Amino acid sequence: MSAPEIRDDRAAGRLEAVADGEVIGRVEYFVLDSPGRAIVPVHTIVEPAHEGKGVAGALARELYGIAGREDSAVVPLCPYVAKWAERHPEEAPPAGQDLSAAAKEWLAAHPGRF
Repeated sequence: MSAPEIRDDRAAGRLEAVADGEVIGRVEYFVLDSPGRAIVPVHTIVEPAHEGKGVAGALARELYGIAGREDSAVVPLCPYVAKWAERHPEEAPPAGQDLSAAAKEWLAAHPGRF
């Protein structure tokens, strides 16, 4: 398998890894607009046949890349993305406490979204 294509389905709130026409992994997220702009990943899912091949890391890296290009922060509520950010501080600047609190409030106010 070659490196998967990463595509952003903003309307659905999914960053997808695609290989041979099949979605093999995804990060589900929402976009926070206040008190500042942030992309908030909530879940990372990799199909079992593709685990351990770097798919989740490629998704996390691209998520931070998108945020950088859009001048947005990332508030990683997803445990995988949070651990990835800890291991890659040069690529994953931390979000402020105000953004983190707002992201948690948004998620609590939308319990059926994820």
